[in-house]
Amino acid sequence: MAQTTLMTALLGAMTVALTACGGGGARSEPRAGSADQPTVDDPGPIHVHGLGSNPKDGALFVATHTGLFRAAANQKQAVRVAGRFQDTMGFTVVGPDRFLGSGHPDGREKLPPFLGLIESRDAGQSWQPVSLLGKRDFHVLEAAGRRIYGFGSDFETREQGLLVSDDGGRSWSARKVPETLISLAVDPDDPDRVVASGQRAVFVSDDAGRRWLPLDAPAGLLAWTDAVTIVDAKGAVHASEHLGRARPQGKVGGQPAALDSGPEGELYVALHDGAIKRSDDGGRSWSLRSTPTSSGNQ
Repeated sequence: MAQTTLMTALLGAMTVALTACGGGGARSEPRAGSADQPTVDDPGPIHVHGLGSNPKDGALFVATHTGLFRAAANQKQAVRVAGRFQDTMGFTVVGPDRFLGSGHPDGREKLPPFLGLIESRDAGQSWQPVSLLGKRDFHVLEAAGRRIYGFGSDFETREQGLLVSDDGGRSWSARKVPETLISLAVDPDDPDRVVASGQRAVFVSDDAGRRWLPLDAPAGLLAWTDAVTIVDAKGAVHASEHLGRARPQGKVGGQPAALDSGPEGELYVALHDGAIKRSDDGGRSWSLRSTPTSSGNQ
């Protein structure tokens, strides 16, 4: 099958999000049983956009089109955080209980349709704007220290691009990229070194995205631990050690929707059927971590 066809499957959820979310706020519904609002059914998690492990307690967080969900360290089911339906497109864990995000607001909130960069310091219970409120929607978001990389859409032009911040997201500089990006991963030991995947190829930069060179690896979702891990559209796992040629590792057993690494170097992958899997051996084998099917609130 041609590479373009393979990436079409990987981009399915993202394409839906881009077309459905690009022009306005989230279409989330109020909580069932609200005193002054109609009772509606909770749709549960739809379209996983991002994953992250909270270093404070080992809980896994699942950012979706219909809200943020949490699975405690000893739980297999994820539950909705704070009863909120925020469409969290970009999502990354940057410290204990501290998250960065982007996307579109809960439909009950009086906020612009593009959230810019937002931050939570209480494990997703509440969010505060950092910058670009009403101006940017980051679909891909990664951070290392005060360095932040965000790829997404401008509200006025709808043009997509990569922005880089050196001060925790207060100010930004634009970077050119070889093609539209679907994933980013930052070297945990060097925030200037970043790997990016487009729909057709993978690229690496040693100067915070100013210049890019091709990496011998298949396009796909990225995570960086001891090696760069790539999960392609078919769910095949590849690893690039020292930014060399990527080698096959294993298979996740389904179509991937999101990929991330945890504080101990473990890997997490979300599948389009809602399952979240974990690997402790660099992607060679995977076990079920959670099933985000619960709509209960935390």
